[in-house]
Amino acid sequence: MADIHLASAGRQAEQRACFSLMQVLRPHLTDREQFVRQVQRQAQHGYQLLVAWQADVALGLAGYRVQENLVYGRFLYVDDLVCRDEVRGHSIGDRLMQAMYQEAARAQCAQRVLDSALSNALAHRFYFRQGLLARALRFNAPIHSGETL
Repeated sequence: MADIHLASAGRQAEQRACFSLMQVLRPHLTDREQFVRQVQRQAQHGYQLLVAWQADVALGLAGYRVQENLVYGRFLYVDDLVCRDEVRGHSIGDRLMQAMYQEAARAQCAQRVLDSALSNALAHRFYFRQGLLARALRFNAPIHSGETL
């Protein structure tokens, strides 16, 4: 695929252009402007939205941030990674992962970390090919106001 370049989507217009693609990964997102506001809030805490653009069309995107904790030390966490169905198999995901790997190295991270739904076997195969290994399960539960344990 020709004329594809990777660039951060730091401006609101660029983020709006990513909304329909992000919906593929996050179908619960239904409002474009709320999405842009959410990205802007997360950016205040280090979230970056890296996009594979062909002209003004987002073919793939990766949302990530550098964090630090007692489990991993300094690490790059991948929040979001998705490509359009019609370009899967054209190395766009590989390019996004490689760019994040380089960013992790620049930021002196010790690890790259991401979560993936247990049901997403295609993503798991991709992550294994990228050198990532499954090392944990994540557990979560919603918090309801007024609820006590």
